[in-house]
This record gives sequence, structure tokens and C-alpha cells, in this order.
Amino acid sequence: MTRLLPLLLLLGAAGGSLVGASGVALAQQRGAAASANAPRALGTFQDWTAATHMEAGKKVCYAFTRASKTEGAGNRQNVILTVTHRPQGRDQVALRSGYTYARNAEVEVKVGGTELDFYTAQDNAFAREGGRAVTAFRGGADAVASGAGPQGRGRVTDTFSLSGFTAAYEAISRECPAGRR
Repeated sequence: MTRLLPLLLLLGAAGGSLVGASGVALAQQRGAAASANAPRALGTFQDWTAATHMEAGKKVCYAFTRASKTEGAGNRQNVILTVTHRPQGRDQVALRSGYTYARNAEVEVKVGGTELDFYTAQDNAFAREGGRAVTAFRGGADAVASGAGPQGRGRVTDTFSLSGFTAAYEAISRECPAGRR
């Protein structure tokens, strides 16, 4: 959750519904220290947003998009696909589902004819091969994620536009170049 907090704050600042007045007031109370660690937008690239924040004193860069279409599991909020560069690892691909996955659930993401396997933890799914996912995203139009619904019942499908992904990915790669520590 601590890794998602800067993303959630950015979403709130960008008009999302995750951060209410009390969250904004808390952030303001933290003063200058919070400002130094606060997310900073790098830009919006069609359906994708690129940003940075500080994590344990190190810069983290990420690009994200919200699902353009969700099916199954009721009314879910902030279904998000994110690609992150951290000093200890690049091309970390995560999907936030808006519900808690059943234990050991798997999610499949299809981009054109490419099938990508994701493993799950709580309400997130993570690409087993982030570099392969990024390569597929760069050449695709949409990423379609599917997996079991809450408690393993039903089927959930989320569609993410990849329009603007390449530009957002290049922005985070410039801001957080490979080989930095």
C-alpha cells in the first residue's frame, strides 16, 4: 500500500475520487517534507499519465492509465494499469483491480496476439515478465485483462487503452534512466 500511496495522491490531485478533503488536509499538515516526496506529473500522453515521486529517498517514475472498460465484479473504482521504474527494478507492471483476488489467482493480459501472465496479491496483479509486457504495450492498441472475480467467482475483464503508452514510457525512461541507483 505504501508504494501505491503516491499514485493514489496523484490520482486525487488529478480529479480522481480516492483522496477526500481529510486526505488533502493531512497532506497539507505534513508541510515541506511531504512536498518533497509528493508526486510530480511529467505529462499526459493521450490516455496515459507519467509522474515521479520519492520513495525512501530515491526517485521512482511511473506511467498509468485507468480502465476504459470494466466488466464483472460490480461497480469498481480506479481500475489502473501502471508501469514503474525504481532504482532496484525497471518495467514493473501492475494492475489494480478494484477488488481482492482469491488466493493464488492468476490474471491473463492480452495485447493483440500476445498473452502475458500476471500473479496476484490482494487487489493487485503483477506481470511475471515486465519487459515482455512493456514490449507488447508499445506495439498494441489495447490491453485486455481477464481473471476470476472476487472469491474466485465469475469472470472479470478490464480493457486498457494503450494510446499514448509509448510517449509516457519514454517520459519516465528519460526521467529515470537505466543504470541509476
